[in-house]
Amino acid sequence: MNMLDKVIDNAEKFATEYGMKAPIFLGPMAGACPVNLSAAVANGGGMGACGALLMKPDAILKWADDFRNQTDGPFQLNLWIPDAAPKRDEAHENELRAFLNKWGPEVSKDAANGTPPNFDEQCQALLEANPHVISSIMGVFDTDYVSQMKAKGIKWFANASTVAEALAAEAAGADVIVAKGMEAGGHSGNFSPELAARQAVGTLSLTTGIVDAVNIPVIATGGISDARTALATLMLGASGVQIGTGFLRAPEAGISTAWASAIGQTAPEDTILTRAFSGRYGRSIATKYALAMEADDAPTAAPYPVQRGLSQVMRDTGAKENNIDCIQAWAGQSARLAQNISATTITQNLWSEMKSA
Repeated sequence: MNMLDKVIDNAEKFATEYGMKAPIFLGPMAGACPVNLSAAVANGGGMGACGALLMKPDAILKWADDFRNQTDGPFQLNLWIPDAAPKRDEAHENELRAFLNKWGPEVSKDAANGTPPNFDEQCQALLEANPHVISSIMGVFDTDYVSQMKAKGIKWFANASTVAEALAAEAAGADVIVAKGMEAGGHSGNFSPELAARQAVGTLSLTTGIVDAVNIPVIATGGISDARTALATLMLGASGVQIGTGFLRAPEAGISTAWASAIGQTAPEDTILTRAFSGRYGRSIATKYALAMEADDAPTAAPYPVQRGLSQVMRDTGAKENNIDCIQAWAGQSARLAQNISATTITQNLWSEMKSA
């Protein structure tokens, strides 16, 4: 058996452990993981996913029920580990409101005062939903919650963006590490908001470092959209791949036509790591708004979730008007490889091409 055959065999065995035919995981993207998309990936042999960050318990349970009504495939539910409460600065927020007023409807004074769903209640809803996998990002679950997961037979996938984070997650009881490279679209998974830009590590280096450091399986994510990029990480020791942007042009994703079209035309250098949308660093298409927020005369973004609240009306209006320059257009550096075909077909074709490389 040659090296590539061994790599494929290892990945296939890993997939089988999780009830999958292919070691391909849908990235749990908050607000961009409709049931139809997750079910299509699962029906193609992979694992569906739901980013539950913004969902209340009832919505989480409904998502899981709706998923099971469409497929008997596996799925994961994901939550952010909450940051400390942000420091508020009224004068700075007023400056941001004035800036954002140029990009959409007037931003109200209380736009940043919203409260996220209760994290503890969300965590209990995840247990009640009883998915195959619960995954974390931006930190690790506490010991008691990990014990509750284990008691129900639910596996814990911990996202890590550095080797140190992966080691911390393994020590906390994670079953699998998701090595999230800086090429990935959407939010950086760094445990520390302040270090996210300085500690941005590419997927190949990160996967290698984490595989060498931990004694549990590793899934690679970030910049993976075809058989070449997927096999590159498997050759480095990953047992599977997680894909987000690569599925967003599938019809089941249901994103705006402006966003889907832009993804298909975005070169690697046409993405940007920015705090402009939420206050947390994330990789977006370099839209006019995102670039304007990076200008020297622009106000700095407020911390999460204050910035998210302030930019909400602009983002909502941009989505309604199909205006790419005001949409929260997350995209990874391999965005252009994303295909406008069914997510089921993408999953099946990707695994077939990986096996026949």
